[in-house]
This record gives sequence, structure tokens and C-alpha cells, in this order.
Amino acid sequence: MGLVVNRLFNSLSFPDLLQQLDIEPTPVCDPIRVHFGGPVEAGRGFVLHSNDYVQDTTLMVDDHVGLTATIDVLKAIAEGRGPRQSMLALGYAGWGAGQLDDEIRQNAWLTVPADEDLLFGVEIERKWERAIGRIGADLGMLSGEAGHA
Repeated sequence: MGLVVNRLFNSLSFPDLLQQLDIEPTPVCDPIRVHFGGPVEAGRGFVLHSNDYVQDTTLMVDDHVGLTATIDVLKAIAEGRGPRQSMLALGYAGWGAGQLDDEIRQNAWLTVPADEDLLFGVEIERKWERAIGRIGADLGMLSGEAGHA
């Protein structure tokens, strides 16, 4: 599974989501934005976050990033005691067994090391451009056309 990190879910705000879940935000509530995480299970929420918030239900992605998919993390954010950095996503992207590995081997994906700026940065519109720049690619040299050499 994966999460889209550069697309906002424009029809729903974090306060709207809290209201739907009967969670009362406090004055110190972190005003995070809601992202479109992918087309699978759009009603399911995931919080990708910094490693300073770890619960029994947190899956540590690596040493710096965790993923929590319980209502407790939303309550913690609403109370101002959530992770230092976070990204809330509704839905996810999914692949069958071995499918993503095959796509990577076929060069269907460009991969870059993740960091806090790419994951949690507020300039959503520029994340893709910044990621491409990290591998030294020039956007002007990329073609939208597929073909064979």
C-alpha cells in the first residue's frame, strides 16, 4: 500500500472530519489538511507522522516516520498532543502481491528517498517537482509520450 502525499482532499477540512467523528478540537488543535491518500477505501483514514508519536497501533515505516490508523491519533492532534509533524490521508493506493516490485523493475516509477519536507511540507503543489529535482532530473527533459527507442 502507499499514500498519495501531494493531493489535497478539497471537499473536507480537518475540523469537518472531527465534527463527523464527534471529536471536539481544543484551542491548541493542529490545523492539518486532509489529503487524498488514494482510490482504495476512501473512507479509511491514515496519519503519516514523525516518530515522536508512537502507540501500540503505530506501524513504524522507518526510523523517522510512523503510520497510525486509529481514531486515537486524531484525538491527540485535536487536543494538541499529537505528533510534531503529520499528514492525514483518506484512502490509499494499493497493489497486488509483487505488482509494485514488477512496476519498479519496469521503470514505471521513479523513486527518491523520503524526508520530512517531501512528506509533511506545506507546498503541496511543488512536492512532485521537488522530488524529481532530488534525482537530478530536469522536468523540461521529460516527455509525456511513451514509446520505443
